[in-house]
Amino acid sequence: MRLVLLAWVVGICLSGPAVAQTPAQICQRSRTDDTTRPIPPASVPAVNRLFGTQLPAEVAVATTVYRCLDGHVLVCTAGANLPCGKADTSRTSAGASEWCRGNPNADAVPAYATGHDTIYRWQCRDGAAVIVGQTSAVDPRGFIAAYWKRL
Repeated sequence: MRLVLLAWVVGICLSGPAVAQTPAQICQRSRTDDTTRPIPPASVPAVNRLFGTQLPAEVAVATTVYRCLDGHVLVCTAGANLPCGKADTSRTSAGASEWCRGNPNADAVPAYATGHDTIYRWQCRDGAAVIVGQTSAVDPRGFIAAYWKRL
């Protein structure tokens, strides 16, 4: 019993205190990971410089996420119309279809009907939702490219 306890104590002492890793360290290790994570407070000044904002730390941490691409840190600050998750690239939209049933010849389908993450501009023709253009480019991992910047 003493030997087991001694081994446990030695193991704890040798492991040292836990040290939080920075986003750069995490991305160097994981290379590419589509998981979005909140930025740490230490990243707020860099994020504000990158996006040309002056967000208070608590707002920046609450609205900005990072992910890893090829070992680099990419950041996105979400807003009312700026989704940081993967883009909706589907060529069908249940929300647009429903909107068009009630607005059969609408020139535009509002984002609240399609979702803010769609990359297409939708219109109604005789009650059917149709794509009339693409509004956003998607990066190779499926995120709206314009919203993500390399930190």
